[in-house]
Amino acid sequence: MDSLPPYLDSLREYPQWLVVACLTLVAAVGLWLLAKLLKWTIYLLVAAVLVVGVVAAVWLWLN
Repeated sequence: MDSLPPYLDSLREYPQWLVVACLTLVAAVGLWLLAKLLKWTIYLLVAAVLVVGVVAAVWLWLN
């Protein structure tokens, strides 16, 4: 860890394995949150398609 940017200089005080472990944990949590967000986005998209489909079917049936 010789060429760290100035804002990461404080990380030199910690063991390298601890820094890597913490960064790995942060990355895993970030990916988990991204997957949760994607899952709920897909649920909302499916619900919207179903609602639009039902409204379109009712509209076509009444006209």
